Amino acid sequence: MLSFFDWIIVCFFTLIILFLGLIVSKKSSENSKEYFLSGRKLPWWLLGISMVATTFSADTPNLVTEIVRKDGIAGNWQWWAFSLTGMMTVFFYAKLWRRSKVLTDLEFYEKRYSGKEAAFLRAFRAIYLGLFFNVIIMASVSLAGIKIGGLLLDLSPVECVFFTSIFTVIYSTLGGLRSVIFTDFIQFILAMIGSIWACIYIVSMDEIGGLNSLITHSNVENKLNFFPNINDYKSFFSLFIIPIAVQWWSVWYPGSEPGGGGYIAQRMLSAKNENHALKATLLFNVFHYALRPWPWILIALSSLIVFPELDDISKSFSHVDLNVIGHDLAYPAMLSNLPSGLLGLMLASLIAALMSTLSSHLNWGSSYLTLDFYNRFINKDATENQIVNVGKVSTVLLMIISSIIALFLDSALSAFKILLQIGAGTGLIFILRWFWWRINAYTEITGMIVSFLIALYFEFIHDLIFSFKFNTDEQLIIGVFITTFSWLIVTYLTKPTNLIILSDFYNLVKPKGIGWNGFLKLAKQNNINVKRQKGSFIPNFISMLLGIVIIYCSLFLIGFIIYSNFIASLILFFIVVISILLFIRNFQLNSNY
Repeated sequence: MLSFFDWIIVCFFTLIILFLGLIVSKKSSENSKEYFLSGRKLPWWLLGISMVATTFSADTPNLVTEIVRKDGIAGNWQWWAFSLTGMMTVFFYAKLWRRSKVLTDLEFYEKRYSGKEAAFLRAFRAIYLGLFFNVIIMASVSLAGIKIGGLLLDLSPVECVFFTSIFTVIYSTLGGLRSVIFTDFIQFILAMIGSIWACIYIVSMDEIGGLNSLITHSNVENKLNFFPNINDYKSFFSLFIIPIAVQWWSVWYPGSEPGGGGYIAQRMLSAKNENHALKATLLFNVFHYALRPWPWILIALSSLIVFPELDDISKSFSHVDLNVIGHDLAYPAMLSNLPSGLLGLMLASLIAALMSTLSSHLNWGSSYLTLDFYNRFINKDATENQIVNVGKVSTVLLMIISSIIALFLDSALSAFKILLQIGAGTGLIFILRWFWWRINAYTEITGMIVSFLIALYFEFIHDLIFSFKFNTDEQLIIGVFITTFSWLIVTYLTKPTNLIILSDFYNLVKPKGIGWNGFLKLAKQNNINVKRQKGSFIPNFISMLLGIVIIYCSLFLIGFIIYSNFIASLILFFIVVISILLFIRNFQLNSNY
């Protein structure tokens, strides 16, 4: 349990975060652009750190711990594969988003598509994503707070969500995105210091005996491979082939949307200019995938020695509700071994990480409900003051609803897989809609509805009808295939977007590629003034590939250093250096793409 000194640390950092949020509240309340986009004046480094901080929630180390305990380090390919999505966003979409000049990524729909169907899509997605989908994500994040608070502080689930919510909602409501961004910076630094320091202490514990003893322990040695065993076809297919071949491009998942979206798009739209949007997204991907995971992985591996079975956790923490005992609870269980002072710092960092993610989702979801639903469909003539006030009210309501839902969840990994299934098959739409003129509003409506119905079918109906079952991977593949086939058919059976709308979008965003040739031909026939965008995707593609090489090689380089495999470390080091030099040269030569 926490000592008095630990409580002082926790309270001190919580009050600092709250104070910073309140400082910027006056500026943020001036108008909707300030409240939701910080006036589009933010630098790349601050935005990049904010993206990282948002994805560094209290549930993230819990999720990684559950993955490592079940499937070893190789199991992380379930989310490592999304780095392909991330690097594609950096070099193909970041500048396009910033050029669009939208206030939210949902406003994109009425710039790209036409007719009542575009308005319907914007309204429906505002409620579907801003409310329903968003509160599920926040609830899964709050679940981590429940588990950490229950184990380390002996708080009930209701007490955990109440105390977390009250502080987060205060500065999120008053300060808007500017408050979120500035507090994210402090929260990220605190969270990284806490996780690294805690990792060093835990690995040095007598029960662990240091790095060498950890990686040679019988409970750990079969969990160390970076890739699943190719001879174990089921695991190799599930943990590597599916994520790297299907999942990254076909699935919509918050923070890893193909083509960007959600709070990532919100940050890109808040950047000073296109280059700042690109650099911010690049910084995010490097930090998120290459530099951050190892402290969590090492603590997860250590937990296999201290708490090899779930019964060991439940016996050691008998006061914790059995309904929340799972492999993800091993992370906070290991933190309970930290000494006074460090435990307070670590708990403060987890609270900071939790608040960072919740505040981002609150502001993002509120922007949808306020700008894309209220201001667009309920009160088009709303004053800036009314818009900001509705944003504040919706922020509070989102926090209340997500807190209630959090009380009924039981696993971070199960929530992760449910969200993947709901978005299965829609990812390719978000990739192509910028570069293929034929994509229309009905395409997105079809993808959204079909993927959701398939997810509901597998979750609630299939087992009632059939005796045979599909595993999670089979469900994902089936969902991707049916959803993709459905929206492709609908795309060709429905009319394309109005040519005037398309021409305005094309002239504003300046996309390129052969996917716009059909539109350009029709525009010429109808005497519509558009200027063909010239250029090649090759520089973008080269930068994307080099970025992926840098991320994965840096990730494995750190791993091999931990394993004391210095030959492999040296080889990877040279690959990283050469890739960085080639990346810089390619970027400088093609800085205008």
